[in-house]
Amino acid sequence: MPRRRTPLPTPSPPPASVTALLGGEDPGGFARATVPRAFRFPDDHGPHPEYRHEWWYFTGNLRTPGGRRFGYQLTFFRFALSPDPPARASRWATNQAYMAHFALTDVEGRRFRPFERVGRGALGLAGATARPLRVWLDDWSAEGAEASTLPIRLRAVEDGASIDLVLDTARPIVPQGDRGLSRKSAAPGNASYYYSMTRLATRGSVRVGGVSFPVEGNSWLDREWGTGSLEKGQTGWDWFALQLADGRDLMFYRLRGGDGLTDPFSAGTLVPRRSADRDPRILEEPGDRCAVSFPLADAAPVRRADAGGRPTHREPGIADLHPVLGRGGRGPWHLPRGDRRGGRVRRVDGVRGNGRTQTLIEGV
Repeated sequence: MPRRRTPLPTPSPPPASVTALLGGEDPGGFARATVPRAFRFPDDHGPHPEYRHEWWYFTGNLRTPGGRRFGYQLTFFRFALSPDPPARASRWATNQAYMAHFALTDVEGRRFRPFERVGRGALGLAGATARPLRVWLDDWSAEGAEASTLPIRLRAVEDGASIDLVLDTARPIVPQGDRGLSRKSAAPGNASYYYSMTRLATRGSVRVGGVSFPVEGNSWLDREWGTGSLEKGQTGWDWFALQLADGRDLMFYRLRGGDGLTDPFSAGTLVPRRSADRDPRILEEPGDRCAVSFPLADAAPVRRADAGGRPTHREPGIADLHPVLGRGGRGPWHLPRGDRRGGRVRRVDGVRGNGRTQTLIEGV
């Protein structure tokens, strides 16, 4: 008598990759970033569910009164699984998925602790609001003041590592790209709305190994939302937010192609030391008056003089940022061309500073 075979279960679909979630193919039904728009605060600090994805990306460099250094990251990602909420009445039902990354670097202890959580935007497990600002996943959270958003309190704890920080700032918000529209390719809608708060004065406590340390320092917040950010052939990115010792700030990202070369839509923004007198024009010499945006297509190759003053030419990338990160020399950097609107950044001095790179945690 032949044995009856039990049918094999249907295999689960493969998990969605970050590249797929941020891909350029239009899933349909979502809003897209196509033209610059005026930011509206405090509402834009909160969620934009009509777009497919967005994130609140906090990073910072901290010191104890005795000089012990720590670095941290606390990031919340929102991904919409469909344009509309599901029709079923279950309290578990939602079309919003959340992911969060928490990382703590103890420089003296030579240890890097990364953690990740995933949750659904239902039953209070995860979510985001604008008034007041609140983004959370379980007990990891970013919470703003009721009336003015700032200060923002960050809290996260996992496996003996924790942060409890208060962030505030006196610097204006920096719109990235073209008045806040950050294009990632030539395809319409392959863009995001993107602004930064580049210097957030930070105080609070860090806990590692059962010991709590009072800390102060500076943090950086990147806010970005859209529907499609990666074009076919783009495989990932290297992203930097640098707080330079001379008071300027530099955001720079390199989009990577499948051939390993730099995509021409890579770009960056140089923020001046003082921003009380911000000038909307793109200046030939940025000085202290305005933030200068430069697409990498007009700035490559980055040229840096060697110790003997001879110019060197190389593909822009992580190695070329070492002087800014303080790992190499202090020679000048030259960006021969600037923003497509006619401005030019002729020189960016290679100064030492603090920075974070998404390569270690968010590079894909």
